[in-house]
Amino acid sequence: MAKVFERTNGLTTKPFHYCPGCTHGIIHRIVGEVLEELGVLGKAIGVAPVGCSVFAYDYFNCDMHEAAHGRAPAVATGIKRVHPDSVVFTYQGDGDLASIGTAEIVHAAHRGEKITTIFVNNAIYGMTGGQMAPTTLIGQKATTAPYGRDEDHAGKPLKVAEMLSTIDGAKFVERVSVHNPANIRKAKKAIKKAFEVQLSGEGFGIVEVLSTCPTNWGKTPTESLKWLEENMIPYYPLGNFRTPEEVE
Repeated sequence: MAKVFERTNGLTTKPFHYCPGCTHGIIHRIVGEVLEELGVLGKAIGVAPVGCSVFAYDYFNCDMHEAAHGRAPAVATGIKRVHPDSVVFTYQGDGDLASIGTAEIVHAAHRGEKITTIFVNNAIYGMTGGQMAPTTLIGQKATTAPYGRDEDHAGKPLKVAEMLSTIDGAKFVERVSVHNPANIRKAKKAIKKAFEVQLSGEGFGIVEVLSTCPTNWGKTPTESLKWLEENMIPYYPLGNFRTPEEVE
């Protein structure tokens, strides 16, 4: 019988620790596939964050480095400058990148660092118990916002892709989702393009991936996929915000 699906060499055989229905596993799989297809596993160096994906170094089958909370872009900058022929990427959640690490990602993009960032946005702090994140939607309940996020109190959710697309040093910016097969294919295409931008020496690339958190959203995995589509995508529209051609 022909084998139609098999484990990518871009991931180790260690089982994921993620909650049932969490789409981190899909995103990990995509990144692993892209690194394998581009033939760069031997020279890839990933930087793991603080947050739900803190153990990413156990799963990607390449060299990995742990960074302090929010500091993955700074660590990746140092690695890339010391090893310019390596393929360097950060994998960060919204608590890590859009809160304590906001300045780090803005300045890495501004400098045009030749790194790739995978930004996972699930609109909540997952690992630490479901607190309100910078990306939590208006009205969305969290443990620190039991009546829902109030714009007058907390402001509007931060749109990272739109913000970074205004920075000249950012050469590739796209937002994708992994809530159904069609969008998973689009997500892979965008992530591959972001790595190709680095490989061609064009500069900084980031892909924001809309993801689910069934545990802290208080929904089933299936309900979470539908909630993402009906609530997150209208506020965080999918699409490409910047390409190297537009920058030129």
